[in-house]
Amino acid sequence: MKIVMVGPFGLRPKGTMAVRALPMAKALVARGHQVALLLPPWSWPQDAGRSWIDAGVQIINIDLPPHLPVLFHILVTLRLVGRALALKPDVVHCFKPKAYAGLVATAVWGLQRLRRARVRLVVDTDDWEGTGGWNEIENYTPTQKRFFAWQEQWGLTHCDAVTVASRELERRVSALRGSQQRVYYVPNASSLDAANDPSRIRHHVSRITHHSPTLLLYTRFFEFRVERLLDLFGRIVAEVPETSLLVVGEGLFGEERELLRQARAAGLIRQVTLAGWVKPGELPAYFAAADLALYPFDDTPLNRAKCPVKLVDLLAAGVPVVAEAVGQIAEYI
Repeated sequence: MKIVMVGPFGLRPKGTMAVRALPMAKALVARGHQVALLLPPWSWPQDAGRSWIDAGVQIINIDLPPHLPVLFHILVTLRLVGRALALKPDVVHCFKPKAYAGLVATAVWGLQRLRRARVRLVVDTDDWEGTGGWNEIENYTPTQKRFFAWQEQWGLTHCDAVTVASRELERRVSALRGSQQRVYYVPNASSLDAANDPSRIRHHVSRITHHSPTLLLYTRFFEFRVERLLDLFGRIVAEVPETSLLVVGEGLFGEERELLRQARAAGLIRQVTLAGWVKPGELPAYFAAADLALYPFDDTPLNRAKCPVKLVDLLAAGVPVVAEAVGQIAEYI
């Protein structure tokens, strides 16, 4: 088959297309299919107009139109739809039922009904986007929240099939569609490159931490409340005073600064090392520096629907993990 996967943004800096769509595309290529990733790289404009091949997958970044209100969104959608259909696919697979990918799915569905597009339409969801999901996290306007909530409900019920990243999403999507038929559970896999030079990792580990034992927190911070993490770390230090906390990652809204502020107030600041955002190729070194990883996860609708790649990466790297049994986490561990 010829498959075109359409993203809501580019490969960077957000992870959905790089750590979910691209590995899925490579697996399909390995099974003899032709796959193209079609991306609107507004999130990384340096890639606009660029194309390349990665393990047999054709990656196509469309040119971005001038940034004119409303017109920009219309032109991006039209370019994605036109380029997708010009590739003459058997399947159009839209990753996320919202934003540009959701608009493309809507257009393809309409063209199917008009018999202008002889393709199968598949929609992928790896998060809950609407009420109780990302609408509660992102700084969207009320109009955007209503639109994304509608897009999610409509997109997941107006397509030939849906791929979902978690059991919770499988349950929710099946309820929306009134059936489990053509709802396919496809969880995330590890995003890390297994080929790493051990001597290079040891060199980096020596620079990262001089404390033992070392707890690792690999996070984007929105999954839990900072004060709850500090309470947990404080109780661990009370039992094992020499413990340190190595934090890899940054929050969407500067939550790492709040972590440092609360650690200072609790008298724990000297035992906290903030590494910030780390390039994927350097992650194995930070993982090797840890004796144990913590994976705090509040029980929220958004977290129950997630399929956390960071947890998968930790487990795949052999890091012992203590996590909270919320949503997909229990099944993974």
